[in-house]
Amino acid sequence: MEKIKIAKDMLIEELVEKYPESIQFLTKKGIVCFVCGEPAWGTLSELCSKKGIVSIDIVIGELEKFHNEINVNKISK
Repeated sequence: MEKIKIAKDMLIEELVEKYPESIQFLTKKGIVCFVCGEPAWGTLSELCSKKGIVSIDIVIGELEKFHNEINVNKISK
């Protein structure tokens, strides 16, 4: 199983390409990754900052946990 590694300086385009399920997680946090079908520009940290989220490390931890749970569910099926 691939170890999920997300960095705060990861470009949103790269994050969504590598981990498309991130869109669902980030949308629930109020962080829009796509606007009119186009990816938002910048890094994960920049988008969080624009939303007033200062605890980027917590968001990254939750996002990595979210992806790990998805992977476990895929394997167990």
